[in-house]
Amino acid sequence: MAEVTAATVKDLRERTGAGMMDCKKALAETNGDVEAAVDWLRAKGLAAAAKKAGRVAAEGLVGAATRGTRGALVEVNSETDFVAKNEQFQDFVRSVTEVALARGEADAEALKTAPLGDATVGDVLTNNIATIGENQTLRRAAIVEVKQGTVVAYVHNAAAPGMGKIGVLVGLESSASEDALVSLGKQLAMHVAAANPLALTGDALDAEMVARERAIAEEKAAESGKPADIVAKMVDGSMAKFRKENALLSQPFVMDGKTPVAEVIAAAGKDAGATITLTQFVRMQLGEGIEKQESDFAAEVAAAAGV
Repeated sequence: MAEVTAATVKDLRERTGAGMMDCKKALAETNGDVEAAVDWLRAKGLAAAAKKAGRVAAEGLVGAATRGTRGALVEVNSETDFVAKNEQFQDFVRSVTEVALARGEADAEALKTAPLGDATVGDVLTNNIATIGENQTLRRAAIVEVKQGTVVAYVHNAAAPGMGKIGVLVGLESSASEDALVSLGKQLAMHVAAANPLALTGDALDAEMVARERAIAEEKAAESGKPADIVAKMVDGSMAKFRKENALLSQPFVMDGKTPVAEVIAAAGKDAGATITLTQFVRMQLGEGIEKQESDFAAEVAAAAGV
């Protein structure tokens, strides 16, 4: 029998998209013949993942999990919402989120190499693509940790416990009771899901985004025809409003529509008898930033018919 090398296995994986263990088995069954191994995998239906890899996957689920002072979010995409309801797909999302939580891993590529059962996360994903019949991607992951206190998760539009269309993590540093922190954290996480703040504070907003907004504000103010000093004040006013509306701590709390979030946290700390600090939050919405392909069914039928 020919020796099955790591390089041969890698080559077969790249050509077929099949999992590592399946590639090893295929090479063992075909005495190390790569071409025969490709055919073996195709016959077993395990090479299908490669053909599906180019298809847009913008549906799926965001998984959320917490344990004490750490929380994890993971986004796994599929081509259709139907697959997101598949038990095998949901089990994978749940398992990968737990792996990310246990390892504190926020790098999706590194997460693919992590052990999951008898294989790796990446191998299980490849097998799922072949067996479920749709392209799927482990797109991203996020971790929130605090030194003392708790991390609270919230999932919006939940398809199953701990997974849905929007996932939020909120990190609260405090010596207050866990019950008080969880209660506040749930409300803050729901606010983040609804209001979609871009940063914790106005000063933490992305510099390029702020520069673009300032350029727009300057152009609008200049069109007013007012004196330069008035234009400058108009721009400063527009930017102050932009920062207030997009920074979490200055946003009006969605529960009452008027109290700044910072004041809500301060009041909760006073009631709990300990200072509460919101140190970090993450909001992950399914498919955001993915360009979905528009399907023209009539055109597809015509193309298939050779019209």
